[in-house]
Amino acid sequence: MSNFTIEVQDGIAVVWLDQQGEPINKISVDLMAEFKAMMDEVEGNGEVKGAVLISKKKDFIAGADIEMFSKIPPEQFLAQTMEGHGMMKRLQNSKKPFVAAIHGACMGAGTEIALACAGRVVADSSKSMIALPEVRLGLLPGLGGTQRLPRLIGIQKALDMMLTGKNIYARQAKKFGLVDSVAPQESLLLAAKRLVLDILTKKFQRKKPLPFMEKVLESTSFTRNIVFKKAKEMVLRQTKGNYPAPINIIKAVQYGFGKSLDKGLENEAKLFVELIQSPESKQLINVFFGMTALKKNPMKDLAKETNILGLLGAGFMGIGIAEVSMTKGMDVILKDISADTLAEAKADLWKGLSKKIKYKTMTKVDAEAVINRVTGQLDYHNFEHVDMVIEAVFEDMGLKQRILAETEAVIREDCVFATNTSALPVTEIAKHAKHPERIIGMHYFSPVPKMPLLEIVVTEDTADWVVASALEVGVRQGKTCIVVKDKPGFYTTRILGPYMNEALMLLKEGGDIQQIDGAMKKWGFPVGPITLMDEVGIDVGAHVQEGDLRKMFDARMKEMGISEEDIAKQTTPVMKKLADAGYKGRKNNKGFFLYDEKGKKKRGVVNEEIYSFFGGSKRKKISAELIQERMALVMVNEAVRCLEEEVLRNPMEGDIGAIFGLGFRPFSGGPFRYIDSRGAKDIVEAMLKLKSEYGIRFTPSEMLVRYAEEGKLFHS
Repeated sequence: MSNFTIEVQDGIAVVWLDQQGEPINKISVDLMAEFKAMMDEVEGNGEVKGAVLISKKKDFIAGADIEMFSKIPPEQFLAQTMEGHGMMKRLQNSKKPFVAAIHGACMGAGTEIALACAGRVVADSSKSMIALPEVRLGLLPGLGGTQRLPRLIGIQKALDMMLTGKNIYARQAKKFGLVDSVAPQESLLLAAKRLVLDILTKKFQRKKPLPFMEKVLESTSFTRNIVFKKAKEMVLRQTKGNYPAPINIIKAVQYGFGKSLDKGLENEAKLFVELIQSPESKQLINVFFGMTALKKNPMKDLAKETNILGLLGAGFMGIGIAEVSMTKGMDVILKDISADTLAEAKADLWKGLSKKIKYKTMTKVDAEAVINRVTGQLDYHNFEHVDMVIEAVFEDMGLKQRILAETEAVIREDCVFATNTSALPVTEIAKHAKHPERIIGMHYFSPVPKMPLLEIVVTEDTADWVVASALEVGVRQGKTCIVVKDKPGFYTTRILGPYMNEALMLLKEGGDIQQIDGAMKKWGFPVGPITLMDEVGIDVGAHVQEGDLRKMFDARMKEMGISEEDIAKQTTPVMKKLADAGYKGRKNNKGFFLYDEKGKKKRGVVNEEIYSFFGGSKRKKISAELIQERMALVMVNEAVRCLEEEVLRNPMEGDIGAIFGLGFRPFSGGPFRYIDSRGAKDIVEAMLKLKSEYGIRFTPSEMLVRYAEEGKLFHS
């Protein structure tokens, strides 16, 4: 048992889990075999009365080894799952009670092992978190989680945990009844051993801390069915039926109540196998592997250490970048031209930390240490000490060039200068730079603390060590990083351009705002394209539409021999007209939708006046299928062009960038996996049909045509 070490202390077996050669503990077929041997040893030792399961690593158990799923033949899935259930039942029913001593991350299968134990103690630390995140992989908890969790904490809390995959921190876990006690990290083992003894002497009696209304709703089959019905309605409303896993989770929990645990586990195993063989789960697992790969820095050896970050601009983006930096141990010098803006920024940062204090995921002492990492100032004092500068000012070329010149005059020779821009060419920003090799783009997405993607934009002059350093900062900030070339729109903004243009063309043809949004949400985007225009800002969209991206698209069509008159028919200049007329979207409560005085969108209320820019209020019905086909295909086609022109390094980064930056439907795996699963030939044929009906903008890229002719895949 190389991964388990057993120490017998005062009649209690302390079982240390330390998976060899791995940074984390994760459950695999091989580890489960060792788990059986460990159980044999503990149960066969006459001196042992009970046991504590504890990790020697910084985390308890990070979940199942996802790579294991690809190694198990499909016909063996059910048998393997039932074997795992057998091991968990043995753990649960052992005459020598096991207590899980949890510190750090306890995820997925790790949580299910803890649930099968007789008791659970968690370390009182902000790093302690418990979750069942299988739904994010298109799966359900397959080691008994759908049965043991609701029996422990109640149906509603269990469904919330499993349907969202959210993290539950130490104090909240105790309040829910998910753990039996919370102990200081240094006395975690002692507290776990004490709980073992209390269980043995029957001093410990677990109380189910259900609030009154939850008890009422979960006490009868009639009221439970109301809970399950509402849960299904919520899931279908949010997922549009695109994800089978949440429905199967509800089915598993519902079936298990009123049945024996064995019957519930048997049904859970069948539903788990059904999901693991589904195309949605396979693609979500692909996304997981891609995301995991891009959270690492392959150029780490070249990276310069960044401990002090200079941040220019204390607006919404600047605050977000400051937050993800200060919480990861970086000191931040935040510069702005306004003392009031700096004060507001510091207050906003503290507001975020205060929420963590409130929910006991951070102590006040730790929060104060974090906020003290940020220094606000109006000048470049101490910028000679910073390791990297990130500029996050308005999208104005002249302003960005001027700030770069000011900054270069005060920073060190080895300081990286990064510009946060979504569309302005980084090469042009660096045009007059003294050291263009130190200039790079770092395109953060809004809101920065919540959006996982960072698009790193490299010019022809950018040095490799600068790319490596930007990657290292992004990874440290918790970002999923893609590296792209500095061409118009980079990658995400570029493929978004044709997508948004098609939405406007559909409106121009008489399409309905709600129908267009609804069709694309049903297809799998989290928000509709029209809503997105209001959120981003119509003025911002107009700026992008009239910039280098538009010039590139027009130049491409000219190269195809298309006249300027016909080119004009492929786009609409309406965004500039709307911006000039004062329409900016949610930011000024004047956009495609109506908003209340607080800037909140009135549900289902379109601003009918805006139709005057699209031919009048009379709208016609366009099929959802046609809307989806037109909008999706212009986006995936542009993604292929980005790969063809080497804006992208590989298809995987294109998939991850589109999913995490733009919300491209995750269950399809991204644009390139979508093409692979549907078939390049089918997509080319569909595009040619659309081209004959709607114009040259549907011309498939040369690479896409070649892949169709040769039957090639973007992912082997």
